[in-house]
Amino acid sequence: MTDLPTDPILDEIRTALGTRIPAHAGFDGWGLAAVDRAAADVGLDADVARLAFPGGAVDLIDAWFASVDAGLSARLSPEALAAMKVRERIGALVMARIAQVAPHRDALRRALSILAMPQNAATGARLGWRAADTMWRLAGDTATDYNHYTKRAILAGVYAATLLVLLDDESEDLTETRAFLNRRIDGIMRFEKAKAGLVARRAHLPSLSRFVGRLRYPAV
Repeated sequence: MTDLPTDPILDEIRTALGTRIPAHAGFDGWGLAAVDRAAADVGLDADVARLAFPGGAVDLIDAWFASVDAGLSARLSPEALAAMKVRERIGALVMARIAQVAPHRDALRRALSILAMPQNAATGARLGWRAADTMWRLAGDTATDYNHYTKRAILAGVYAATLLVLLDDESEDLTETRAFLNRRIDGIMRFEKAKAGLVARRAHLPSLSRFVGRLRYPAV
């Protein structure tokens, strides 16, 4: 049973079942059978549970990934994250997500296959962006310029690649996945450092527009 209210709204149903559906989706697939079994886990009528997922498999996957997003703050407190460097925060947040999906690798494999279908590509990109945005916000990122978008795009790619490594990782304590993630984050840090240096150098370059302007309107 769960602490669902007597007359839950659809959002409450999606939240309650989002963490439970993957335990069944690995065997039953991302369909009504998994919904029915998850509903039985919490003592909810199956017909009512089905109403919460009108979009079928994509809605089910969305609910699972939303529960993973929500679970990050429970695993890593603001105080714990504040004590880390930015690189460490991102690594810890990605691994906190990995820890939540790792027990359901068969369900994850099926989910990624579904999101990879052409008709679901936009949804897959949206869920990847949402995951990256959640992690950066928890890491304390407040950027509002183009860095806001580049950071999330890069992290979404890193997270997606790390999930693929996880699927075939049989090492103890996910050593291979951790090593892969660390290498990718190191690459990002080198890129960010190089980009910062380039921006600093460009700031000291003479302005071409000012030079042309002076040719046309010389100082008197």
